[in-house]
Amino acid sequence: MQYTAIGETDVRLPSIVFGTTTFGNIFKVVPYEQKLAVLAEMVKEASGAVGIDSAGKYGAGLALECIGDGLRTLGVDAHDVVISNKLAWRRAPLTTPEPTFEPGAWFGLEHDAVLDISYDGILRCWEEGNELLGRGYVTQMVSVHDPDEYLAQANSPAEREQLFEDVLDAYRALAELKVAGKASAIGVGAKDWTSIQEITRHVDLDWVMFANSMTLYSHPAELLAFMDELQQKNVAIINSAVFNAGFLTGGEFFNYRKLDHNNVDDRAIFQWREKFFMLCEQFSVDPAHACYQFGQSHPAIVSMAISTSRPERVAPNIELIETALPDEFWSALKEEGLLDRGYHYVG
Repeated sequence: MQYTAIGETDVRLPSIVFGTTTFGNIFKVVPYEQKLAVLAEMVKEASGAVGIDSAGKYGAGLALECIGDGLRTLGVDAHDVVISNKLAWRRAPLTTPEPTFEPGAWFGLEHDAVLDISYDGILRCWEEGNELLGRGYVTQMVSVHDPDEYLAQANSPAEREQLFEDVLDAYRALAELKVAGKASAIGVGAKDWTSIQEITRHVDLDWVMFANSMTLYSHPAELLAFMDELQQKNVAIINSAVFNAGFLTGGEFFNYRKLDHNNVDDRAIFQWREKFFMLCEQFSVDPAHACYQFGQSHPAIVSMAISTSRPERVAPNIELIETALPDEFWSALKEEGLLDRGYHYVG
């Protein structure tokens, strides 16, 4: 595992960061003992400080609680962990049969969550995040979580402008935390990369996290140009969700939407995957291996975020990230039109 200094900060980011949505019981309840076993494998496989990415949204804070409790149980020193907390959601009382903040996604929760993006709101989220982590651990990397989704709520240009001011106010608060030495590095995580681009025009960031954006299926030229720009500015890029929400490895959902075989546009995506699987079989390549390798191929990407609920998958996933694939495989993808021939970082 390699470590990269983020900008002018004192954070050294590992080349693999472990996501923790499963610690918040996304899509199913995962027993605490299983989460602890996963965390133990993360710590074991890190060659230096273990990088952990979380958010108040993950299980309405449950993931952060599990991280803190687990690290204390394992006896991990605070200097041996780098924690990123994406801020936007705070805990709220659960008064309905299931949480209201993302129905159908989170299970076995005892709390709901509310959105709180503003100057004061993001400070409340930061304070709560450190409280949930508990004794001994703090968040070094902070960001506003999914500002693209927040902005998408707007019903008019004027309303969007006001929501964007909320986002900028939140970053003003994060900047003050950094100046005060209470946080080390400021970033942003979003599924819509254009929202990240918009924010960088107003805010000096140390790092960004793309989700569902820079994948083997989708890597538009405009995004690649933006990544080049970030690299020139010494802004670290973390790439995540490189399976397009599981679809590229056989799942039913593409970017969290279930596709329909009767839809013309959806059929084209299915056809792309069929060709992809055919070539993977021809070259004896695990589809996940191809996705991981492509997902880290651009030189601006310094870290990959991966997530699993199974402790036995931690080491094999790392091996997939660290083991290169032959040029012949990438050339075949280009010949089949599955990968732009002009993408010269592979093949």
